[in-house]
Amino acid sequence: MKLGLVSLGCPKNLVDSEVMLGILAKKQLIITNNPAEAEIIIINTCGFIESAKEESINNILEMGEYKNTGCCKYLIVTGCLGQRYAKELFDSIAEVDAVVGTECFADIDLVIDEVLKGKRFIHLKRHSRNDRMLPRILTTPSYMAYLKIAEGCDNCCSYCTIPKIRGPYTSRPYNEVLDEARDLAESGIKEIIIIAQDTTRYGEDLYHKFMLPQLLKDLDKLPGIEWIRVMYCYPDSFTDELLEAFATLPKVCKYIDLPLQHASDRLLNSMNRRDTRKGLEALLAKIRKRIPDIVIRTTFIVGFPGETEADFSDLKNFISEQSFEHVGVFKYSREEGTVAGNMVDQIAEDVKEDRYHEIMSMQAGISEKLNKDMEGKELTVVVEGFEKDNLAVARSYREAPDIDGGIYIENAAELNIGDFVKVRILQGFTYEMVAEKI
Repeated sequence: MKLGLVSLGCPKNLVDSEVMLGILAKKQLIITNNPAEAEIIIINTCGFIESAKEESINNILEMGEYKNTGCCKYLIVTGCLGQRYAKELFDSIAEVDAVVGTECFADIDLVIDEVLKGKRFIHLKRHSRNDRMLPRILTTPSYMAYLKIAEGCDNCCSYCTIPKIRGPYTSRPYNEVLDEARDLAESGIKEIIIIAQDTTRYGEDLYHKFMLPQLLKDLDKLPGIEWIRVMYCYPDSFTDELLEAFATLPKVCKYIDLPLQHASDRLLNSMNRRDTRKGLEALLAKIRKRIPDIVIRTTFIVGFPGETEADFSDLKNFISEQSFEHVGVFKYSREEGTVAGNMVDQIAEDVKEDRYHEIMSMQAGISEKLNKDMEGKELTVVVEGFEKDNLAVARSYREAPDIDGGIYIENAAELNIGDFVKVRILQGFTYEMVAEKI
């Protein structure tokens, strides 16, 4: 039978999808990228915020249509939306044959066995199985892969549903993570991107200490790896030991993804973040002093309940003062079952929209200046594709895939996807730079 899989949401979800494909490869299913010819379709959904939920539902309905217009006989919903709204999806969308929770994606082979027998059911509790090291079929480019080191979250930010969807923070065993990283390196992977809901807390639950610094030291020794990139660091557990790992390990990208969410002490407290503006400023100063060429990516929420004009001004001033290389902005999404969702002083949607555009416009000016400052500097980049025969699209240590801008290399006809090459920056723009091969 032919199988199609749609993976929505974050890289953490993508890893789950890759594991499902790895498990199902043993069943001799034929994987297809054309949903019209797939007899089994799996949709790995996201349910983090309202827009993600809408995208997931639209995809479920769209894939369900292939039961009428294509070859689809079985439609299976997995992931965060499935975990959060299993009964609602199961009862309201007749095309869905099974809803599978976030703890159960590794049971996907058993789920398919049951739907092939004609059963229609919800599966939210994992069977007792001993397979810890699960197979993966990578869907990322041949030179890069994500390495998920933990699942769940205990931070319990007042706006976030992840602890309820994904459960408590659970680190993967250290040796298992290292074994998977070695496998990736031996398969030709050049860039490993470390992910979790909170990478900085890795190991705390299993080993009673933060193990990310040691993990980076061991990954740095792997032959064949060029870059190790770390995503989703949290400021309150960003230790001096971790900073030293970023500063001294040659393969660890001088790129820190540090979601800050706001700069108003009052709102940070309301968000149940364990930070203050003064503390954040001190951490950022320490990072930049120790690693002068560091690139910092962060995210902020606008329109959080109770955000006043004064709070918003605090945020704008903070962003202006800090000059972050990369900033993502989210309009607050009111989620049921969260503390913030029950707050009375919700912000109007048009105010959220205005604040979103104001921050994005301000950040565009900051990004353009920083990129112009790069003119004349030399960087190592990885080639990711071509826009024209002689114009390559690439990334340096300064850009994470899919979320940051890129670098265009002129006169690059002789280059190949996956090549690591040296370039000189010729021009900097708001979100891209133009370079020449050295």
